[in-house]
Amino acid sequence: MRVSKPVVRKRVDAKEAHPMNETLALTAVALASAALVLPAAKRRLELSIAKHPSLTGHARMAKRVAALLPGYAYDAERFFNSDQAPAEAVSRRRAALQKLAQQLGDRHARSLALTRQAADGLSDLQFTSAYRVPFQYSPYLRKHLQVASFVQRADGVTVTDLDGRTFYDLTGSYGVNVFGHDFYRQVMAEATARASSHGVLLGSYHPAVAFNVERLRQISGLDEVSFHMSGTEAVMQAVRLARYHTRKTHLVRFCGAYHGWWEDVQPGPGNPVKPRDTYTLKEMDADTLRVLRTRTDIACVLVNPLQGLHPNSAAPGDSSLVDSSRRAGFDRSAYTAWLQELRTVCTERGIVLIFDEVFMGFRLALGGAQAYFGVRADMVTYGKTLGGGLPVGVVCGRRALMKRYREDRPADICFARGTFNAHPMVMCAMQVFLERLDSPAVQAVYDGLDARWNARAAQLNQQLLAADVPVQVANISSVWTLFYTQPARYNWMLQFYLRAHGLALSWVGTGRLVFSLDYSDNDFREVAHRIVAACKEMQADGWWWHDPRRTNQTIRRGILRELLAQRF
Repeated sequence: MRVSKPVVRKRVDAKEAHPMNETLALTAVALASAALVLPAAKRRLELSIAKHPSLTGHARMAKRVAALLPGYAYDAERFFNSDQAPAEAVSRRRAALQKLAQQLGDRHARSLALTRQAADGLSDLQFTSAYRVPFQYSPYLRKHLQVASFVQRADGVTVTDLDGRTFYDLTGSYGVNVFGHDFYRQVMAEATARASSHGVLLGSYHPAVAFNVERLRQISGLDEVSFHMSGTEAVMQAVRLARYHTRKTHLVRFCGAYHGWWEDVQPGPGNPVKPRDTYTLKEMDADTLRVLRTRTDIACVLVNPLQGLHPNSAAPGDSSLVDSSRRAGFDRSAYTAWLQELRTVCTERGIVLIFDEVFMGFRLALGGAQAYFGVRADMVTYGKTLGGGLPVGVVCGRRALMKRYREDRPADICFARGTFNAHPMVMCAMQVFLERLDSPAVQAVYDGLDARWNARAAQLNQQLLAADVPVQVANISSVWTLFYTQPARYNWMLQFYLRAHGLALSWVGTGRLVFSLDYSDNDFREVAHRIVAACKEMQADGWWWHDPRRTNQTIRRGILRELLAQRF
């Protein structure tokens, strides 16, 4: 009898049984991976495209370039002849610098003496002195031409230094001075009287707080208010609240915009720490709107209305005037259309739209940029002028965004307090300021505001053209910048001629002239006369000698060769 052997079935590997399976499996894995990777790669590419092509738009690259940039200084010969001017022009420049130094030294001796004394222990003075002009020229200039930083009083549209010399004030006190020095002196005096009985009692509120909250709700059109010690701090809190409520990480700021000196909003040179969770994108650009529509990690968008004057460019300062490529110009209708598009996209995507009006608040209109452009933000930050001359920061926002805790999760809070928030003196000054906004005198200031300042800018531009000097002005209301129409390396010298003609500028020089709104037509005519006279004198002194073959591009190439030579 034959016993049959048990059938042993050989286990066949799937790929042996079906040779096509391996290919199909690999293809499926590849397609699945592509389905995951390609959208992410697409979003990353869209983000890169939405960044401004300049270094200003690329924070990490800007920091790398800054780390490589060598410091060097021109000697006496190169200082006066960095543009290869003829000997006659160089001779005039030498004589002019000596004359200016003598004039300023004689006229402002006491003010200069105190500036030198204070600078030894005041780091801010050391910084502003070093960065008034391009760094190559700075050491020689600081040695031979000094500028005083002290004044003893301010009146109306003028300031007076320690030597009794009076200047028309074009500094704007960094944006604080909207209505004129007399206005703020009166506000602070009345605030002192109101707060004197309260002293420095903190924790409990002065009754002025309740008035301020209600008035700010009316002005901003928003539900709730929080008080802070500075504009920078207010912006920090607005961004923090946006992240807290959206549960998203990233903020969007626009190329060139300034929102304070804290890490997340100050990318590139000037910030020793890399910004975290920040996208710096192009303003007034469809690529940016595409990013906002497609990404899911954006908590908020910050807008500084001042950027309408120079979109995607950093705040202009004379330390960057290595050539004449600086340009500016404000198109109100185009910027309004942009903000409307931005508002629509933010609403669609649940992104918090924040207007940073720390600098421009109450300068464009009584209701600020929201009223001026007809666009509502989710949150608005104020500062500077709102304190009536005292330091302050304010956040106004929708109720859902201002809440700092969750009822259903009591340990999940967004804590923000400051010892001096709602300080009684500051709150009283704010109350007086807000009360005066409703006065007929202040209301009249806003009537025809845009037309008045635009007409003044046009008038000055006509005078500069008639004088045949390579200078023009651009403005957004009462905030102005000068730009230069002929390639040149010495445009930064104009700030010193303006000072010699009795005009006070901030340390950024001709990059920003800020008028208070109490300038009369007669005041402005005198300022315009002095600006034209300063330009004509600077031209006569040879600083604007021009070789028709020289362009802004050839100037920049020459500086690049200098940098490479110094580096390597």
